Amino acid sequence: MIDFQPLVERWSGGPLSRWADCLQVEIDRHFHSRRYGDLPQWLAALESLPDITPSSIDLNNDSIRVGVAEDASAEQREQLEAALRELHPWRKGPFDLFGVHIETEWRSDWKWNRLLPGLEPLAGRRVLDVGCGSGYHCWRMLGAGAEEVVGIDPTPLFVVQFQALQRYIENPAAWVLPLGIEQVPAELEAFDTVFSMGVLYHRRSPIGHLMELRDTLRNGGQLLLETLVIEGGGSDCLVPEGRYARMGNVWFIPSCELLLTWLRKLGFRNVELVNVETTSTDEQRSTEWMQFHSLADFLDPDDHGKTLEGYPAPRRAIVSATK
Repeated sequence: MIDFQPLVERWSGGPLSRWADCLQVEIDRHFHSRRYGDLPQWLAALESLPDITPSSIDLNNDSIRVGVAEDASAEQREQLEAALRELHPWRKGPFDLFGVHIETEWRSDWKWNRLLPGLEPLAGRRVLDVGCGSGYHCWRMLGAGAEEVVGIDPTPLFVVQFQALQRYIENPAAWVLPLGIEQVPAELEAFDTVFSMGVLYHRRSPIGHLMELRDTLRNGGQLLLETLVIEGGGSDCLVPEGRYARMGNVWFIPSCELLLTWLRKLGFRNVELVNVETTSTDEQRSTEWMQFHSLADFLDPDDHGKTLEGYPAPRRAIVSATK
């Protein structure tokens, strides 16, 4: 099993001590005690990773780069790739480990580059990334100078994928925890910057989620929110009756104007729209590292401006706000 005790010790006595006090209990309840059918296989793949020392680590590249091909023998690279493929599907990235390129479903670097104009400098900041997936953006945040980055995601595979990178990066200031935001202590108010990307539309209560995010931030801290939006005015919101782009857990898709209103109503200030862009099939697609259906399969084949269900195609906004 993955050992989270070093993080508990790191947090004890500091601003995150309340979370440290309950962290292991929550992880045991939501991760170790549950029976995830493929988890033993994923953990075995993690253990099978070869011992290789990277000659360099680059967290500021579009593709997170760990080492170069020359750091490993051909046999080690073969063993490495076999282990990483056991962790399929890889959704957020891309990554390069010792010459093995992981071409993920999402070009997550595109999203990162879109949010940068609205991001306050991360140097010296404690950062929370909600719904972080495999932790690609966590590494970019650390590369941008963050003092500590904590990602949370309840999907066990993503936690193991992060650990596969951490096996070689070995940075004690970066963690991905197998938890949702519900397991973060209420009114923690300990983070300087909080990201929530691709989460809001999955929540039955979007206002509740925004309140949870607000309560993790210290006063003056920055929220970076990325979510699906529709075109329209200040009261427009799409509530799909069934699936949306084949996703069954999409609840509310507001207009940009309504989203900004929600944030202001909850007391956020400096609420600004950083970017709005329609998701393309170049940004989200199937690859040999994510061989399931992807965006192209979720759009109307005769009109890519619509989903299979006839709703507007995915359009995403990035918003910045200050607590």
